[in-house]
Amino acid sequence: MKIKKILIGILILTMVFTVGCTGSKAPEQEQQQETVTEEPKNLSLKVGLMPAVDAAPMLIAEKKGYFRELGLDVELIVFNNAQDRQSALQTNSIDGAMTDLIAVATNVNGGFDIRATTITSGMFPVLVKEGYTEKKDIKVAMMEVSVTNFLIDEWLGNDYNIEKVFINEIPARLEMIKSGNVDMGLFPEPMASMGALGGLEKRIYDPEDGYCPDVLGFTSKALTEKAEAIKLFHEAYDKAVEDINKDESIAREILIEKLALKPEIKDSMILPKYIKASLPDNAYLEKIISWVEDVLKKDMNIKPEQLVERKFVE
Repeated sequence: MKIKKILIGILILTMVFTVGCTGSKAPEQEQQQETVTEEPKNLSLKVGLMPAVDAAPMLIAEKKGYFRELGLDVELIVFNNAQDRQSALQTNSIDGAMTDLIAVATNVNGGFDIRATTITSGMFPVLVKEGYTEKKDIKVAMMEVSVTNFLIDEWLGNDYNIEKVFINEIPARLEMIKSGNVDMGLFPEPMASMGALGGLEKRIYDPEDGYCPDVLGFTSKALTEKAEAIKLFHEAYDKAVEDINKDESIAREILIEKLALKPEIKDSMILPKYIKASLPDNAYLEKIISWVEDVLKKDMNIKPEQLVERKFVE
């Protein structure tokens, strides 16, 4: 009987010891599991905007908090000229920017890798002096290797004999039309409407292929390191486009507010039909490359797929 009691006591002690050892390992295992976590994703972006109607969806996405809802930290920076925007892109001070396919093509051909991720909805009225008398031979003010030059060829090339006058600065171009030194000029909206306040008349043309060459582009560095953030950026962009298409007045209001425009042009601004993130087909990209080759008078060793990154719109 005494031996039986001893055996029972040993059995109880063994059970207690086993439970104690099992319990002591659980926190260790739990701690190890907690330390195995994924590297945090970089969900911050700096994006350059230009003072154009294309900017409206991004400005609305910021104002309505669509970026924040998706966990994005987005800084939008407005550049007043293409040169400052280009410098910011090349120094990686910004991840991406509003630009155009002509600029993308020349950048890629020059060795700077930037890809268009979506077309944006630009609007480019042609301005003439009020009371302008039609004639076959005209002088047109524009930038040289630019979307303005491309669109002038596309819209006016068949109807006029064009002498191109290359003037980079928009105020100088406007003055040339007002003074009668050139007959026409092409300007991004709402800069065109600002010019119309000074007595110029707007003429509207539709893109031949249904595309405007304006795009949103990101550097190869950003596309590699911040792909998830760029994907979410496009989601917020699409949401803002839906809002504009329900009530375009919000686009007019945000452009007046954020671009410091004169309130008088709010209702006269010509807005495009804003569309969700998308990219043109390769035939259109080939057309862009061919046009740039003609202007630069040299072959460009680039292919359409080098100009775009389609994964954010597919």
